[in-house]
Amino acid sequence: MHFFTLEKADLKHIDGIIDVCTLGYRATYREIYSKEYTDRIIRDFYNYDRILKEVTIVNKNWGGDFVAIEDDNVIGAGAGGMLDDKNTELFVLYLKPDRRGEGIGSKILHAISEQQKNSGAIKQYVSVQKENKKGIPFYEAKGFSFLHEQESYANSDNDTYISLRYVREL
Repeated sequence: MHFFTLEKADLKHIDGIIDVCTLGYRATYREIYSKEYTDRIIRDFYNYDRILKEVTIVNKNWGGDFVAIEDDNVIGAGAGGMLDDKNTELFVLYLKPDRRGEGIGSKILHAISEQQKNSGAIKQYVSVQKENKKGIPFYEAKGFSFLHEQESYANSDNDTYISLRYVREL
């Protein structure tokens, strides 16, 4: 049994968050997205300057990153924020690919959900890529219900990827 702690991310976690999100993203989407799309998302979202802002600028719309730490290494990361006074979003949740199934993602989701409930949220949303065979069963097991399909958030002009929108009561 592995022992990990959960904490709010700070400057010392930036490289670990980049590593976890990059590895997790590639493992999740390697058979779904083109290499060009994957490389663009990683470059745009999981770079040092962006993660630096995410761990230092925390407000109602961005609750900051939560990280799972084991032996001073980041093994999971997630974040969310409020959409309005009652609705919230889980923006990101990734683990090191070889650490799935250990309850790490569940603990990160719980911490984010508690933070959001304490901010007044009553509904939590998440968008999951249509073919994501890792994320969809996880979120459905956590009580999320399918709402509708929509164009994926980071699509550029030529991309046709579809996300599934889910919601649950907090």
